[in-house]
Amino acid sequence: MARQYARSAKALLGAISRTDLVKERNGFGRWVRPVKGSILASPVLAAYDPDPDYFFHWLRDSAVVIDALRQLVESGGVALQEGLGIFRDFLAFSLTLSALDGRAFLEKAGDYRAKVEPHFLQFLRPEAEIREIAGDNVLGEPRFDPDGSLDILKWSRPQHDGPALRVLAVLRFSSSAAAGDAEARALAGRLLRRDLAFTLARWRTPSFDIWEEELGRHYYTQLVQSEALSEGARWLAGIGEAREASACREAAREIEAQLRDFWSDEKGFTRSRIGASGEKDLDIATLLAVIHAGRREGAHSVRDPKTRATAARLEDLFGRLYKINEAAPEGRAPAMGRYADDRYYSGGAYYFSTLGAAEFYYRAAAAAPRDASPLHDAAHAVSFDDLFRRGDMFMATVAAFTPTNGDLSEQFDRSTGAQTSAKNLAWSHAAFITACASRAEALRSGGAAT
Repeated sequence: MARQYARSAKALLGAISRTDLVKERNGFGRWVRPVKGSILASPVLAAYDPDPDYFFHWLRDSAVVIDALRQLVESGGVALQEGLGIFRDFLAFSLTLSALDGRAFLEKAGDYRAKVEPHFLQFLRPEAEIREIAGDNVLGEPRFDPDGSLDILKWSRPQHDGPALRVLAVLRFSSSAAAGDAEARALAGRLLRRDLAFTLARWRTPSFDIWEEELGRHYYTQLVQSEALSEGARWLAGIGEAREASACREAAREIEAQLRDFWSDEKGFTRSRIGASGEKDLDIATLLAVIHAGRREGAHSVRDPKTRATAARLEDLFGRLYKINEAAPEGRAPAMGRYADDRYYSGGAYYFSTLGAAEFYYRAAAAAPRDASPLHDAAHAVSFDDLFRRGDMFMATVAAFTPTNGDLSEQFDRSTGAQTSAKNLAWSHAAFITACASRAEALRSGGAAT
């Protein structure tokens, strides 16, 4: 585990500020060189050949990476000054993105369509859509080119989880590794105000889910929005902005009330979206929402019986769905995917899904009463030892499907276990780092005092 931790730390840093790389999108007449502070979803140069082109700065993925970077700094895996430098660059780049304007982009770009090969014109966004990117509309953009410009390709928009997730990552980093850095705190304050204002204004507006497939109401988006506004209210109150804090606090309460709608007594799990049919609403996104929101207790936390029930249902689903889980040896938990009818690439297991399950159990172990009695079914365990062991079983599954070089792609095939989709996904490595951090915290706690 220590060796993979070091490899994942190196891979994570290898996705940040890659000013040495140039991405050629020949069909679109584009050359993209990342600038400082940008974070690539994957630094591997690909063009759906067959690997997907993930040479973008996603708001969601970048927030996940920054949260993992914080934990690397806290563990000593990255030197404090190096981590602070990266954090400051990320904040400055993020502020630059927040100020982009579609109209200015079109004026500067000129007749960029003339450079696009005829076959690729079908993939361009309409200019009318780009012109609408003004003011806080820019924060509904899920991704940007890492050179700091707008993404001109068609994609699922808007997405509203990114700014909320970034609020949580920036607040955590600012109160931990950056607590003594005045420059970082000043940059963070500017970005936090923008992200909180956007989240406050847009939380009622439907958006696309984290898989970028469906427009509607989504548990992941609403939970991280609620937590961001709640934590943001504490931060605002602490710096004397009482009116803004009150508005965020009230919105968080409203979202909290709506989160109850996602639980289904009939199905016995938390649905990932409102209005989905079949088993698509049983989705690992609900578990990721809980660990990314980071609540330690109460509703929508690792201690919530409804979250535990949802985790058990997800394990049952993927345990019977994937061939690689059929003959798994004792000591391994099922490899986890996204949802039942997933058709993206292999439609198989995801590293960050399986690592997310490990992190869930480690966090649950840290919060478990020390004198709790275990249940017979390990998937429903409530004692520290059984919860911790369950987390280790998911880590064993990840280890079984990790190549000797430590690379972690987006997926591993449901039948063969071979890596598929984007290579060296930053989110996969971030998930390994945060799972390890949660494991270490659980070991330190040894279970919660009753």
